[in-house]
Amino acid sequence: MSDESRPSPTETPAPAHAGAPAADRSRARTAAVIPAAGRGVRLGPGAPKALRALGGTPMLIHAVRAMAASRGVSLVVVVAPPDGAAEVKNLLDTHALPEWTDFLVVPGGESRQESVRLGLDALPPEYDIVLVHDAARPLVPVDTVDAVIDAVREGAPAVVPAVPLADTVKQVEPAAAPGEPEPVVATPERARLRAVQTPQGFDRATLVRAHGTVTDDVTDDASMVERLGLTVVVVPGHEEAFKVTRPLDLVLAEAVLARRRLNDGF
Repeated sequence: MSDESRPSPTETPAPAHAGAPAADRSRARTAAVIPAAGRGVRLGPGAPKALRALGGTPMLIHAVRAMAASRGVSLVVVVAPPDGAAEVKNLLDTHALPEWTDFLVVPGGESRQESVRLGLDALPPEYDIVLVHDAARPLVPVDTVDAVIDAVREGAPAVVPAVPLADTVKQVEPAAAPGEPEPVVATPERARLRAVQTPQGFDRATLVRAHGTVTDDVTDDASMVERLGLTVVVVPGHEEAFKVTRPLDLVLAEAVLARRRLNDGF
């Protein structure tokens, strides 16, 4: 896609219409921000994690297509490694992407948090809903994306897709050295726990405020909204929206993609 077809970044996002009537929120435009500046060292040596091949196509392209598969998403902002924006732009230009979605590439920062903020800074003012999606979750189904968008449109300031835990979880006292036994201090009630996925969806003004207020290192953007004292709601996630972090995850992702291509021609 040519530069002329992509929207130009703006430095000062206009506030979203938090608390606006449902009729107004139903017309809110949605953009997705994909931070893809990480190295992904747990996958082993080689290209950055987002650029690792999955079924012959970089994971980042799968993640971009997953966001663009939703008709509710009209802009995808990819936050590239600080020195790799040109490479990522070329990557998007050489792969077939939905024509109804615009794409923008911006350089990222040293941390995920900074990269998301830079992606937010690049959004044109007409976007009121923002999705933040991990490039390492390349196979999230479109129904999950739509469910997150719908929940924000219905008035939730922050929405996360999540799945119940299959395993019992133990809270432990961390060992003094790696590999040493760790004493269990509690067993949380599994029925009340969820494994959180992405895309996470936000009223734009809420997410901008969170990034301007919370400076602690957090593991996801929803945690930042929680720090503001606002409610984060959960919608059903999907087992195929898992994060590709380790080599075994990549094997599983290849198997899921092969099944999709066999069954659906994906």
